[in-house]
Amino acid sequence: MAATAADATPVGMSYYLIILVVMFAFMYFIMIRPQRKQEKEKAAMMAALAVGDSVRTTGGFIGTVIDIHDNMVIIEFGNNKNCRIPMVKEAIVEIEKPEDAVKPVETKADKKKKD
Repeated sequence: MAATAADATPVGMSYYLIILVVMFAFMYFIMIRPQRKQEKEKAAMMAALAVGDSVRTTGGFIGTVIDIHDNMVIIEFGNNKNCRIPMVKEAIVEIEKPEDAVKPVETKADKKKKD
């Protein structure tokens, strides 16, 4: 009987090792990988930030970028040109380029006229 118990131990250990590897892979694809992808997208968005872009902050404020420093931006809010607030770049959630806001939307009628 002692030989039977000794034979079962390595199989049990390999079974637990396989389960551990599968759980780690599952956690990687569910939690770590999407977070890294989101961080890369945010870094690319911050690299594309330019003066004149319309931005939305974490507080929900919408304004226009006036000046950009290393880690800070100065944003102008509202119609009052004296309302300028310095903010950290990480407070920016969304960027809209001026070219994107002006693009005309092409309708089906416009497409038919071109043909």
